[in-house]
Amino acid sequence: MTDIRAEITASVWKVDVTAGQTVSENDEIIILESMKMEIPVVATVSGTVTEVHVAPDDQVTEGHLLVTIN
Repeated sequence: MTDIRAEITASVWKVDVTAGQTVSENDEIIILESMKMEIPVVATVSGTVTEVHVAPDDQVTEGHLLVTIN
């Protein structure tokens, strides 16, 4: 199981995955927005998304859990 975490403090602009979805390494899974910049978050492993922990407009800080991939 792999947890994908936020690397910066930002707001969640877009969530591109849902639980049960299969992803490949480097697939874009979430887009964060900070200071009018879009920051893509990519899957670090291939697998199945088991849980999405955020929704659009959520505020996250560095280290905040975004997605779990199994």
